[in-house]
Amino acid sequence: MVEGDRTFECRKCKHRFKVSPELETGNSVPKPTSCPSQKQKYCESTSFQLVEENIACHDYQEIKIQESTQVLDVGAIPRSMPVILKDDLVDIVKAGDDVIVTGILTARWSSVMKDVRCDLDPIFVANHVRRTNELKSDINIPDDTIMEFKQFWSDFGDTPLKGRNAILKAICPQIFGLFTVKLAVALTLIGGVQHVDASGTKVRGESHLLLVGDPGTGKSQFLKFAAKLSNRSVITTGLGSTSAGLTVTAVKDSGEWMLEAGALVLADGGLCCIDEFDSMREHDRATIHEAMEQQTISIAKAGLVTTLSTRTIVFGATNPKGHYDPDLSLSVNTTLSGPLISRFDIVLVLLDTKNPEWDAIVSSHILAEAIAEKGSDENLQGIWTLTMLRRYIHYVKASFKPVLTKEAEKVISSYYQLQRRSAAQNAARTTVRMLESLIRLAQAHARLMFRNEVIQLDAITAILCIESSMTTSAIVDSVGNALHSNFTENPDQEYAEQERTILDTLNSDA
Repeated sequence: MVEGDRTFECRKCKHRFKVSPELETGNSVPKPTSCPSQKQKYCESTSFQLVEENIACHDYQEIKIQESTQVLDVGAIPRSMPVILKDDLVDIVKAGDDVIVTGILTARWSSVMKDVRCDLDPIFVANHVRRTNELKSDINIPDDTIMEFKQFWSDFGDTPLKGRNAILKAICPQIFGLFTVKLAVALTLIGGVQHVDASGTKVRGESHLLLVGDPGTGKSQFLKFAAKLSNRSVITTGLGSTSAGLTVTAVKDSGEWMLEAGALVLADGGLCCIDEFDSMREHDRATIHEAMEQQTISIAKAGLVTTLSTRTIVFGATNPKGHYDPDLSLSVNTTLSGPLISRFDIVLVLLDTKNPEWDAIVSSHILAEAIAEKGSDENLQGIWTLTMLRRYIHYVKASFKPVLTKEAEKVISSYYQLQRRSAAQNAARTTVRMLESLIRLAQAHARLMFRNEVIQLDAITAILCIESSMTTSAIVDSVGNALHSNFTENPDQEYAEQERTILDTLNSDA
């Protein structure tokens, strides 16, 4: 609240008049110097009395707006400016919101004092504020593009997994193979359907992904490519991020405390990529627990108590502590706590083991690309462009709300019970959160396959993703190294064999 017009009364002629606060000097009300009476006889009084019952107050709020990092050039530092909100504009925006502000630009200075330099600061007085969080104007999907999507899936009606793999090849095309990682990135970006219980409790639809791997396995490249696919993304590193930088910082400005949004709040509705996850301090990692599961951040700093939304996908990358030991649990190898690991839907371990056949294939692929760049661009023919892939992910997220079928429910339930019985090493992963992760991944795969129904195929694909993120497999004899996973020529035939193996295992253990 701020005080509005003050009413003064002249002690000599009893004339009442109003004095407005001066915005330029911090809403201070100047004392009147002469009586403004317009009567025939000029009143020269300089003595006035404040009329207490006529004091009016108004809602008042100061916010700070900052340039969007999406529209800045590389290396540019975003500038900021204070904005004044009054009356009905107060409390319509929160930290981290994207806004368009219309108003008047003016200047503000401190009260004039003798022998003190007077500094002028620009300030914006708002007339109208519009939130643009829900606007997706940067992704425009024409009708002919939607028809192309439908035609694409009608062409692959008999071999749907071959069509899915054609889409996955567009993710990080410069990296050879890594089918499991590319599938995990696609499912994470698409995500599941948010569920709201009768009591109003929300179960998040966003998935989280963690890549644990040796140096040189392409983790950072996947992070940067995923940031390009998301319409709203923030990239940060664990070494240069504190808990306040990830969540919210309380800053004192001109004698007032203000909240400045951190990386997770700025990525609300989008993707937050955290590289070098292991470099963060334990205290800083603990601050993102609430942001990942409840998708809110509760703040109680400097007298400011509020809750901010963080409906964001967390995509982390980390190196193992020393040499990765498959005989030890994931918590020991990564120094990450069990509660934090359980919040990630998929945790993929990329081990750079010596495999002569794989090394020969990868080196041939990299050299062939280098030769092709000098000649022509035929090496990328048939792969979806980045723009097309962005439009596809945005379209399936907005258009499809998949529902589980009875067959899918049965498969997911059986697998979850099997994992609970054999959870010796993976105690941090085999919680109820894993069941929710299975549902989210199955829904995401159904969206990826352009369907509104989660069938057995989606459930088994979700199981294979979870199996890849386990240190010891409970259902498949050889999951294999995710780093050495490649695209097969006949994925539908390979899936039929995997489906038979998984269903036989689940039925025998039921």
